[in-house]
Amino acid sequence: MPETPEATRTGPGRLLIAVYAIFAIGATSRSVVQIATRFSEAPLAYVLSAVAAVVYVLATVALARGSRAVATASCAFELLGVLAVGTFSLVDAEAFPDATVWSDYGRGYLFIPLVLPVLGLLWLRRTAGR
Repeated sequence: MPETPEATRTGPGRLLIAVYAIFAIGATSRSVVQIATRFSEAPLAYVLSAVAAVVYVLATVALARGSRAVATASCAFELLGVLAVGTFSLVDAEAFPDATVWSDYGRGYLFIPLVLPVLGLLWLRRTAGR
């Protein structure tokens, strides 16, 4: 069965896209305010919040448009980012005087940032070939 772009945005994919969109809006607005008003307080954390925002926007758009390669790359980068930033924020808490979306594996967001890319990658795998 040939792959269609609609496969990623049907069924549970709609909920996945909605959650990504919420995180894209939240992370973008948070990082813009942080960078504009308090950048000198925690530059690393605020830049990482901006990176997370870009990744969430990319994943949202890619899933909604059915761009599987971009969606897969976004979800994989997000998962690596959550794992790296989560670990680094626990090992060197002083480097993070303020939290990012990915700090402590997304603990401040009910660990959704840790689970979301896994669900995204599983959904992309499941819809492959549809």
